[in-house]
Formats: sequence, structure tokens, C-alpha cells
Amino acid sequence: MSVQLFDTHCHIQESAPLKPGQDDKDHTNKLWSKLGYPTPAELVREAAKHHVTGMMVVGCDLRRSEQAIVVASEVDSTYASIGIHPHEAQIHLDEPTYLKRFAALAADLHVKAIGECGLDYFYEHSPKEAQAKILRFQLDLAQKHDLPLIFHVRDAFDDFWPIFDEYRGLRGVLHSFTDSAENLKKGLERGLYVGINGIMTFTKDASQLAMVKSIPTDRIVLETDAPYLTPAPYRGTICEPKHVRVTAEFLAELRRESLPELAAYTTQNAYALFDLKR
Repeated sequence: MSVQLFDTHCHIQESAPLKPGQDDKDHTNKLWSKLGYPTPAELVREAAKHHVTGMMVVGCDLRRSEQAIVVASEVDSTYASIGIHPHEAQIHLDEPTYLKRFAALAADLHVKAIGECGLDYFYEHSPKEAQAKILRFQLDLAQKHDLPLIFHVRDAFDDFWPIFDEYRGLRGVLHSFTDSAENLKKGLERGLYVGINGIMTFTKDASQLAMVKSIPTDRIVLETDAPYLTPAPYRGTICEPKHVRVTAEFLAELRRESLPELAAYTTQNAYALFDLKR
């Protein structure tokens, strides 16, 4: 059985040098600079050497969502998700044109998901009220265009689930899930997929590892969050989509499965999640 892996969450659209006028405090871009600003195409080619044959390029604001669409239109094996991260909620509410421009992106044929979107109370870079308003804006957009969602929820599930339950027919994935078994159960009951990344290769929390072992084979997907969350034993280097292979190998051993077996069902789940054709 051949191995084919899918990275359901990466930010390779931000690997190019910033243009004049762009935010020189962009942390993601600075991380990519440590690799010498590889192009998205170069990152995809390198990932293919490690049997990563597809990836979702995820936006966190208007500009990065526009960039994700450009990558998906130019680089084979990539797809775009447009999102407004909860950290960016207030900024997008303050600029009158942002939401209208963002909403227009959802009609692009390269857009296969909405997100990452959600609530983040760990940092609370935007007020809770702004986060909830931007989350609902994106839930409405997903329903209008019949798109799945990529959810970023951190220390905020008590507020997230009631908002989620206001809507009917939502589908999507809990990105970078490391929360409780209780919230895992709630996500699975709502038909959501669960995104697992390099965190599990270096966590010291036995309950997190036990939780990952319990996720049904038809609900788990792999991700990197590149350039963040580099898996062990490569901590201290920049995470790339190719590193999804490292996480897959770790999880296969943890779950007592073969790598081809785990690769097969996680990749099948990724295509089902985003309604992609193989």
C-alpha cells in the first residue's frame, strides 16, 4: 500500500518576502525568512518527497486569504481556505471595506473552506464580543456557500459550542485540537473532524495522548500549522508541510497502526472534509 498524506492546515502563502507597506511585524513571515523565503512551490515539491501530496493553505485575515487563493491557483496539490482569525477580529470590524472584500472571496473556485475562525481567550488580542461577531459572520458565509469550516478554539469552548449550535448543517474540523476528552466528545457528536499536528509528538500530557488514541479513524485528519509547531525530533527548526510525515509516523506507532493504514484513512478524511476530488 502506497503512502499519501494530506496537510490540512499550513500557511505557506506567507513564505514570500514582504512587499512595501506590509506589516514588518508579521511573525509568520519572519519564521519563513529563517528558511530563506522558500516559495510555496518549493515547499510543495519538498513535501512531495515525503509523500505529502495535498495541502490546505489557510488564511488568517483578508490579505493572507487573498494570498492563499493565489497559491491555490498557481501551485498544484494546494487548496485555499479563507479566514479571519479571532486575533484579527477587531481590526476587520474597524475597517469598513474588509468584510465586504472578504465575503467576495468565498465565491472563488479555489476556495474550499472558511477559516481559520473561532474564539481565542488565551491571548484575547480582540475583545470577546468582536471575536463572536466575526465568528458568526464566517458561519453565515460558510452556510451561504456550503463550505466546511476550520475552527480555532482556545480556552473558549464554553462560549463556542452555544454559537455553533445556533446554526444548522455546519461541518468542519477542530484545528490543532489539544483540549479535553469532554470537548472531543462534543465535537464528534456534532460530526466534526479533529486536526492533529506536531504538538502530540512532544506533549508531556498523557491525557492528550490517550485522547488522540481514542479518535475514530473516520474523524481524524493530519496537519502541520507550518511554519509553527514543528514535531519532535525537529524542534527548534521551521515547520514545513513535509513534517506531516513525522507526525503521521508518531501517531501510527501510538495508535498501533501501520503508516500506510493511518495515511489512507486520514487522507481519505481530508478529501471528504473539504469535498475534494481525487
